[in-house]
Formats: sequence, structure tokens, C-alpha cells
Amino acid sequence: AQYTWRANSSQFLRRRQAIWGSNLFHIGVLVLFVGHLVGLLTPINVFDYAGISYGLKQLTALVVGGLAGVAALVGATLLLHRRLLDPRIRRSSSWGDIAVLALIWLQLVMGVGTTYWTIQHLDGQEMVRFMGWANALITFDPSAPSLLSESALIYKLHIVLGLILFTLTPFTRLVHVWSIPLAYLVRPGYQ
Repeated sequence: AQYTWRANSSQFLRRRQAIWGSNLFHIGVLVLFVGHLVGLLTPINVFDYAGISYGLKQLTALVVGGLAGVAALVGATLLLHRRLLDPRIRRSSSWGDIAVLALIWLQLVMGVGTTYWTIQHLDGQEMVRFMGWANALITFDPSAPSLLSESALIYKLHIVLGLILFTLTPFTRLVHVWSIPLAYLVRPGYQ
């Protein structure tokens, strides 16, 4: 049997597209990740105590999350295009790399797609519902699924795909999410 060696790295191929795609994607995803954590896991009393209305919280999430979501989606599109359409990069990509990137792209499309429904609930009550669901989920409250029964299907699909991606993390390159490469912030050049 003939063994073909692959570097499994494409960072030097289509470098400009990689830089733009990677930076837009990672900055957008980091903002989204922190925003989802803070937005969903901060107890509602903290917002009440700080005098932040639910509508303002919703509008802030819509604007900041929308901008970050579009940036991440553009970056993911560039990265996915690069992986799928450049034959050299495709050869050095594993099936898992492509599948995970495609799932993340789909997740970003759905997340940006929720904007239409979010605009319909600028009073913030839909967000309060999601906060209640997240709280019930992390406290193992069996009523968690029922809290989303009246939410739009796109929100439910976004949540299910998010949980699938979270579950896949330890088995894919997504595991790098849990490293904090601070040295990359001061490294010379792009690698």
C-alpha cells in the first residue's frame, strides 16, 4: 500500500484569502462567543440592578452580535471557499476539517438569520426566555426544553446546531477554542 504524506496545513496557500478569512472569522466568533456567554449566563437580576432595560440589552445584542456575525460569516465563507475550491488546499484538508467548517458556516447563517425574528421582539422578552432556558440548562432543570416551546424554529435549530458543535469540539480541531494563545498577539508576521 502506498502512503501519501500530507502536511495537513494550508497556511501558506492563498495567503491573502487565509489572512482576511481567518481574522474576520476569529474576531467575529470571539465576540459572538463572549456575547453569548455574557448575554445568556448573566443572571437577569444583574441587568435589573444595573438599570439596563431588556430592550436595550436586546438592541445591543442585535447590533454587536449582528456585526460580529456578519464578520464571522464573511470570514468563514472565505475559509470554506478556500478549502473547497483550491485543489491543493482541498488535498491537505481532512473530511473532518471541511465538515466542521461547513457546520460552523451553517451555524453563522442561522445566527445572522435570526435577526429578522429578533427585530420582531425588541422588547427583550425573547432574550429573557433564552436566558431562562440557559439558566435551566446549566442547573439541570428538566423544564429547560419546554421554555423554548414558543420560540421560532430558527432559534431552536441554531441552539441544536450550537450544542452539536459543542459536543464535537473535543473530537475535532475545534478543541483549539479552549487554548488561549496570548503569544499570537505579539508574534512577528502571520503564521
